[in-house]
Parts: sequence; structure tokens; C-alpha cells
Amino acid sequence: MNLMRIYGLFLRHFYLITRSFPRILDLIYWPSIQITLWGFISNFFAAHSTYYSGAVGVILSCAILYDFLFRTSIGFNMLFLEEIWSRNFTNLFIAPIKIREIIISLVFTALIRALIGLIPAVLLTSPLFGISLMDLGMHLFLLFLSLYIFGITLGIIVSAGLLRYGPSFENIAWSTMFLLAPFGCIYYPIDILPQLFQKIAYALPLVYIFEEARSILIDHTVNYQNILKAFYLNVTYLIIAISLFYYSFNKARKKGTLINIGE
Repeated sequence: MNLMRIYGLFLRHFYLITRSFPRILDLIYWPSIQITLWGFISNFFAAHSTYYSGAVGVILSCAILYDFLFRTSIGFNMLFLEEIWSRNFTNLFIAPIKIREIIISLVFTALIRALIGLIPAVLLTSPLFGISLMDLGMHLFLLFLSLYIFGITLGIIVSAGLLRYGPSFENIAWSTMFLLAPFGCIYYPIDILPQLFQKIAYALPLVYIFEEARSILIDHTVNYQNILKAFYLNVTYLIIAISLFYYSFNKARKKGTLINIGE
């Protein structure tokens, strides 16, 4: 593994993002609008719901966490799609770059994309709604890390699909998070779900992450079992995702479809 090659790929995407004002505006605009919208909704719920009384920032904090997950996942996909749209796929795989180097460079660049969008949105919450994510304490880092790993995992799975099926798989990149959102119990406890949906939800790390966030904000208690279960599931799914990516790459290489992706 060559760190210079990883750094070079990172710089390519970093410059594409930071040297384009429309790209930066797009990254900042949507999270800020969404967080502002959910801020007003959370204020309304706090005024009309006993469940959220005394914890005005619950919905807003969960919205920020979910947006970080969404931006991480879609950010990884967008970086991969960038190579397809720019017809750079052939150049990328002709170069002496290993698959793991490509994945690692996209992992770090996806984090930069997510933070560019998230930080302005988080800064808005304090003056507008008097809410701070710091209320989650030191466990905030663990929750973000867990969401980051799962977002990267989803990004790798979708990218594997793009390798296997080409640009026709692009729509899945946009719909993956929306498909999983009902099972993630982002804005409500898992008890709300039907029994069948609960079984699906417990197989995802999201339910443990957001249940823990609500537990900290509402009950002021920390259940490390939730955090550990989320990390266990994240590592398991990450290993599966990377294996699937390698499998899809080898299939595409044998069929000779790599050179046609994006055409």
C-alpha cells in the first residue's frame, strides 16, 4: 500500500470539491436547510408532547446525526460516480493503483465532504434553537464514528453495484438511505415499529445508535451495550461490503466491462 498514491487520489477529489463554489454551496445548503426545518419541527413537538418535554434538542440532534450518516454514504457514492461521469475509470484502473488504495482515499475524502456540509448546519443550531450536540458528551465521538463506518459501508456496497451493473445502478445510490431510514428508528423508539420491522431493525446498527442518543438526551443514562452492538454490526457489515466490492471488481474485470462503465 502506497501512501503517496492514496494522498494523490485524495487530493484529486479534494481539489474538485474545494475549487468549485457550486460544489461547496451544494454541500452546505441542504444540511443547513434540513437542520433548520427540523429545528422548528422539534420546537413544535416540544411544546405539544410530554415525551419530548425537557429535551427540545432530541429530534434536532438525531436529525444532525442522520444527516452526517447520509452525507457520508452519499459522499462516498458521489466520489465514485465522479470517476464515471468524468470518463476517468479507464485511467484509474490502468494506473498502478491498488483497490484498497482507491477505497482508503475515498473514505477520507467522503469524511471531508460530510464535514463541509455538517459543520455550518451544527453551528446554526446554537443561535437559532439553543441546542448543542455537546449535550451528548464524550459519547458523541463514538456515535459519529459508528455512523461514519456504517455510511462508508453503504457507500462501498453501492459502489460495488456500480462496478457490477454500471451507471444503471446509480438510482440505488440515492435511495439506499431512504430505504433504511424507517428501520433506523431515527426520530422514534423501536417500539413504534411492527414486530416484523423490529426484527429487521435489530439487525442494523442504526437502531442502537439512535436509541443510545435518545437515552443520553432524555434519560441522561449511557448504555454501552448499545454502542458495542453497533460497532460489532458495523465491523461485520464493513467486512462484507469490502468483500463484495472485490468480488464485483473481479467480475467486471473478467467480463471486460470496466472500460465501458460511463460510456
